[in-house]
Amino acid sequence: MTEDIKTTDRSSDAVHIAHHLASSDNFQTLFQEGMSLVEETALYLDGDGREEAKKLPRPASLAYATESMRLTTRLMQLASWLLLQRAVNEGEMSREQAGSDKNKVRLDKLSSAMGGPAWDDLPESLRNLVERSTRLQERVVHLDKMLYRAEEAAPQEEANNDNPVASQINQLHAAFGKIG
Repeated sequence: MTEDIKTTDRSSDAVHIAHHLASSDNFQTLFQEGMSLVEETALYLDGDGREEAKKLPRPASLAYATESMRLTTRLMQLASWLLLQRAVNEGEMSREQAGSDKNKVRLDKLSSAMGGPAWDDLPESLRNLVERSTRLQERVVHLDKMLYRAEEAAPQEEANNDNPVASQINQLHAAFGKIG
């Protein structure tokens, strides 16, 4: 019986830590970084990026167009997630409402052709923006999993209170996602 309480408490602690992280100064830094990257990307694509794209050979020009669209889509999805989370942090929206709305935001499906055949022919500025946006995406996906998937796994863990191993496996899935 005592072991069951400890297991449930650890799961609860993991969820509370994620909520604390999402409402901390670290989140504010992540939010500012994301919004700044959106602004920087827009300025680049409307300015220097256009000029650089005009000078590219045809295959690289096509890769530029593709990567700039992927980059813009990725950043808009990330900005949507960050704005939802900020609304929760500021009490403008409940966590449940954000959880429902965030299902419209696609964080996992945003790819890039980094390392593809024309990647090295792209302007360094664009490659840098793509790489930075991908790192930001990884951080947001990790936080999203900690916040929302840990909550989804908590009821399942409570059902496995009589099995400490299953409970530990569920905690690992909540923290790192299912592997394989």
